Amino acid sequence: MIKHIVMWNLKGDTPEDKANVARSLKAAFEGLVGKVPGLLHMEVGVDVSGADYACDVVLYSEFDSHESLAAYAHHADHLRVRQELGDVRIARHQVDYHATPVAVRAVA
Repeated sequence: MIKHIVMWNLKGDTPEDKANVARSLKAAFEGLVGKVPGLLHMEVGVDVSGADYACDVVLYSEFDSHESLAAYAHHADHLRVRQELGDVRIARHQVDYHATPVAVRAVA
């Protein structure tokens, strides 16, 4: 399994503008669920911390393989979402990694 995490800082003249953009981005990406082969899980979160160094939105997704993630990048519905959102970001950060299970011990 490969995990794909993207974080954005968004444009907006007011906090309300940014919130509207964040809601649109969240809805658009969540609309991809069930449409992209190999996409196992997707979450889109909007920051609630208010920290000045925090990103505004995070996309967390899981794919069954690196090939599925690569196909997602060129999937027609994903490209449509990217086009619909246009240039709403100030910054974008991304991490893709292979999931490696870690044993967790219960704390007594």
